Amino acid sequence: MNHSPSLDWTGLRCVIFDVDGTLYAQDRLRKRMLRALLRYYSIRPWKLAELQILRRFRIEREKQSAYAGADLEADQYQWVAQNRRYPAEQVREVVQRWMFQHPNQFLLPCRYPGVAEFFAALRARGITIGIYSDYPAQEKLAALGLAADIIISSTDKTVNRLKPNPQGLLHITRQLGLLPQQCLFIGDRPELDGACAEAAAMPYLIVDKQPFPAFTFYDKLTHHLSTTPTPARYESDIHSA
Repeated sequence: MNHSPSLDWTGLRCVIFDVDGTLYAQDRLRKRMLRALLRYYSIRPWKLAELQILRRFRIEREKQSAYAGADLEADQYQWVAQNRRYPAEQVREVVQRWMFQHPNQFLLPCRYPGVAEFFAALRARGITIGIYSDYPAQEKLAALGLAADIIISSTDKTVNRLKPNPQGLLHITRQLGLLPQQCLFIGDRPELDGACAEAAAMPYLIVDKQPFPAFTFYDKLTHHLSTTPTPARYESDIHSA
């Protein structure tokens, strides 16, 4: 645990999670996806340009952290199509298939150890679980075998901003009727997730970089939470939930 003020579970009402690299190990997923891509395109060489589309999509997304347009969902595909031979609809189809759909079948084995147990501990404590990802997260969360109370993406019309803009986090706090100080954001990238939380005046944690078999970040959080006394003013809320 790092990049956080002193963590006081007694004052927290909601924990908000990033998804990619936070709930699962991206390196493990990328190895599985690399094999899938090689199998597919090795017998379809005429479609190799689609790999360039995926590469450009990631690059353009990273470059647009200061995005202030009117429609992020549509514009993210136009960034790749602009001044290139790829129609925006082709970009959308390739990205949807290889980034938002096909990887989901590999997610569960890549889920970090201790995540499900930490989610259960939060629910037992009566703490709301939120998700804020730069990418659509509903199907990913289902594939991970997890459930949240509120799921928000940067491309949602109510957000329409990329991290580190704090709009997504602040939207969640408004929806829940909470102050940012009553929430905790957990992410994996200090320059995006950490900066986003700081801009929202929200405490945060950055996931420890540990080898997958030895990953104990969430186990430690569960232990810390379980050994913290429940505030008396929340007891009735938990027992009536």
